[in-house]
Amino acid sequence: MSAFLVLKNEHRVIEQVLNCLEKIAEEGVKGDKLNGEAAGQALEFFKYFADRCHHGKEEDHLFPMMEANGFPREGGPTGVMLYEHDLGRKHIQGMRTQLAAASAGNTEAVLQFAGHARDYVRLLRDHINKEDHCLFAMAERALSPDKQAELYAAFERVETEHMGEGTHERWLAVANALAEQYDVPRATETANHSGCCGHH
Repeated sequence: MSAFLVLKNEHRVIEQVLNCLEKIAEEGVKGDKLNGEAAGQALEFFKYFADRCHHGKEEDHLFPMMEANGFPREGGPTGVMLYEHDLGRKHIQGMRTQLAAASAGNTEAVLQFAGHARDYVRLLRDHINKEDHCLFAMAERALSPDKQAELYAAFERVETEHMGEGTHERWLAVANALAEQYDVPRATETANHSGCCGHH
């Protein structure tokens, strides 16, 4: 298992919950009331799994390693990815701000939540596509096998030391429960690996 495959597999789980969020928002707009429990679970997933764990691996380990191997941050690919991570956090905060009122049936809050949800889904799908098909390929070519092994080991430490044992299983269970509730296909390709966020 390479460090880049770890990140790509995590992307599949994130996409699974993006598909759920899309349906949660659509359902809220149609019914003039948000399913607060499901929306809250999705937001917690994005906060801890997508941002703290997945983006944390990229920001604390992958991007600095790329920059140390010749990729500039200013005007370079890691700078673009960091900007998009921050933009995603703003949309998460926007959804979180509207969550209580939208769950209580406030129509304007539902529309505000749905607007942030749509923007977040669109942003992350595009972001994931750029990483999967451009950024990771560039990094894989630039980093030696030893550096890639070092990166994978750093990702393992994120799981055990930073996130805590069992965290990835917990968030995968949340992702799968939401997928079942909203009839979204599961990211089954992650099911055969353990040890990194999103792998069962």
